[in-house]
This record gives sequence, structure tokens and C-alpha cells, in this order.
Amino acid sequence: MEKRRVYKYYDLVMASFVTILLCSNIIGAEKVVNIYGFSFGAGVLFFPISYIFNDVLTEVYGYSRSRKVIWAGFGALIFASFMSWFVRKLPPDPNWQYQDAYDVVFGQTPRIVIASITAFWAGEFTNSFVLAKMKLLTRGRFLWTRTIGSTIAGEAVDSLIFYPVAFYGFWTNELLLKVMVTNYAIKVGWEAVITPVTYKVVNFLKKAENEDYYDWDTDFNPFKVEV
Repeated sequence: MEKRRVYKYYDLVMASFVTILLCSNIIGAEKVVNIYGFSFGAGVLFFPISYIFNDVLTEVYGYSRSRKVIWAGFGALIFASFMSWFVRKLPPDPNWQYQDAYDVVFGQTPRIVIASITAFWAGEFTNSFVLAKMKLLTRGRFLWTRTIGSTIAGEAVDSLIFYPVAFYGFWTNELLLKVMVTNYAIKVGWEAVITPVTYKVVNFLKKAENEDYYDWDTDFNPFKVEV
């Protein structure tokens, strides 16, 4: 029986991925900011970091271990959404005067929740799959091409699912397209800007873990969880 590898930092990277995912969806999802006349959702400043962690996971540990982390994030999103709904529905104490504010902060509609969870799942798996395949194609060279290339693909799938499912019929088609394209550009731009940091993290982990995984014989079925 093959001895299972034990990694120093894999669990830490997994926990960081899930933390960023939950925070960007809960804390940053509802607020719209305006900087120099340019309006966008605050969440887009942080959600792309989950793609960077996905890149690191796939590049260092391989697709199957990244798949496990994506499912962990998927489960965490479902639980957070359920908990948010359940807590909001509990009857507030008559002396507690903040129910309306609480509903504003945590009151995502079921349609937005479904859009968010579905888009996350499809986008992250697209990102991981493209990076793993590009690593084989490039024989491990040109890391920047696959970190940026996988994000271009993954964020495209995410955006094409999330915005129409969440807002079609509520926003005009013109506004929907504008917000979708703008936020997509911000997310991909984040990946490009932070590429030097991604290089440093990847190189550190490859050396620390003595691992640089290539998915030559990997089963890319996204519905499997085991490594």
C-alpha cells in the first residue's frame, strides 16, 4: 500500500482559502464602493484571492488536492448561507432594535445565494482544471501563463453564471453587462498584479514541501473528493 504524503502547509492553505472565500462573500458582498467616480462591489477586491490560493494549491499539490479544498469551500458557503438565513428568521428579542440592520447586512436572497454558490463551484473547478492542463502543456515552465490564463477562464465562467442568474430581470441588460465586464476585468487584473507574490508563495511551498505535482494520470472528475 502506497504511503500517503503528509504536507506541512496544505491544511493551512486550505484554511486560508476557505476563510477568504467566506469573508469575501459575507463581509464584502453587499457593499458598493465608489473610488474616483468608479463604482464596484467591495467583494471583488478580495474574492479573486481565492483564485490565487487555488492556483497555488493546484500548482504545488495537484488537481485532486485542490478539488478537495474546493469542495470544502463549497460546503462552507452552503453552511454559511443556511446559518445566515436561519439566524435572521429567529424571532428577535423585543428590546433588540437592530433586526432591520441585521437583515440588510446578511439578507441575501435565495436567488443570489444560488448564483454565488453555483458560480463559485464552476469557476474554481475551471480554474484548477485549466492550470493543471497548462502545467502539463508547458512542462512546468512559464508559471505566469497558467496562473493568469486559468484565472481568465475561471473568472469568465464565474461571471457568466453569477450575474445573469442573480440579477437578470432585476437590472437592465445594459447595466448587467457593464457590471459583469467591469468586475471581471478587476478580478483578472488582480491576478496579474499579484503574480510576483504568487511566484514567491509557490516557490516557497515547492521547496518546503518537496513537491511539484504534475497531473499526468489524474482523474479530473470534479465530483470525486478523495485524493
